[in-house]
Amino acid sequence: VGFTAEQTFGRPFVGDFITEDFRASVQDVLDKALRGEETANFQLPLVTAHGTRVEILLNATSRKDAEGRVIGVVGIGQDI
Repeated sequence: VGFTAEQTFGRPFVGDFITEDFRASVQDVLDKALRGEETANFQLPLVTAHGTRVEILLNATSRKDAEGRVIGVVGIGQDI
């Protein structure tokens, strides 16, 4: 969406790249993934480097270790 790696590393995804009206619902999707509950095809707006809004589909999947404990989240966004 127009950002360099340096412009995104270390910045909060929800707070800096999601429109204010969707921040709570996107945070909920990510929190659920951290609890092991996966979400498929969640539509949300993303703010580009130029400040425009684009719609994406988000799939959030839990990343688990060998014992089945959640150790992170893999999020895949698709421009729609």
